[in-house]
Amino acid sequence: MHIKNKIEVCFSPAVFQYYKDSNAIVVVIDILRATSAICNAFQNGVEKLIPVKTIDEAREYKKKGYIVAAERDGYVLDFADFGNSPFNFTEERVKGKTIVYSTTNGTQAIQMAESCYMVVIGSFLNLSYLCNWLVKQERDVLLLCAGWKNKFNLEDSVLAGAISEKLIATNNYSTMCDSAVASLDLWSLAKPDILGYIDKAAHRTRLREKGLDDVLEFCHTPDSANVIPVLENGFLVEIGKRHIK
Repeated sequence: MHIKNKIEVCFSPAVFQYYKDSNAIVVVIDILRATSAICNAFQNGVEKLIPVKTIDEAREYKKKGYIVAAERDGYVLDFADFGNSPFNFTEERVKGKTIVYSTTNGTQAIQMAESCYMVVIGSFLNLSYLCNWLVKQERDVLLLCAGWKNKFNLEDSVLAGAISEKLIATNNYSTMCDSAVASLDLWSLAKPDILGYIDKAAHRTRLREKGLDDVLEFCHTPDSANVIPVLENGFLVEIGKRHIK
């Protein structure tokens, strides 16, 4: 009998303790905009990203001469080189570089999951590439939505549904998780017109009010990146460059 791997979805870092599984691969999702920017950075050749939780940590790295991408509530921090728009992570700016990265929600979620079997980064940009890789791992998957300041959000939950759908379609995965089922239902609603659906999201409104919504279509366009950023020893690297233990 074929034993299927399980999929679970955690809608907020605030409840991660109830989903935490040391044997699972955790996929961190923060569509607007952290994980979209991370995937674009690696697609454009960044060598390494250093995710940090706090503004003080990011500032200390800047004092040591590091390039720092950092924001809070969408705004670039005054000492940072740039913020977390995916459009900032161009090949000219990031190729071959090590960049310190700190955001409102995403980098905290990444560090929260670091004690699990593996932490990788998910976005619409690397949707198919990531799902194809996950299937080959033959391991349980936990989709961790970064949310908004520990609150549920639509955009991350919709991508969790898209990933769940692709994995379940392979017949190698199943779920008994109500959050996964809910994410699948949300994705089925959003799928016919993803931008139209996401227009009702609270963070879409926040970005619009701050003039930061130019990335919306880019962040919801599938399969522009063939990369899987993975957390290793506190750094994000492309999966092909990690030191396999």
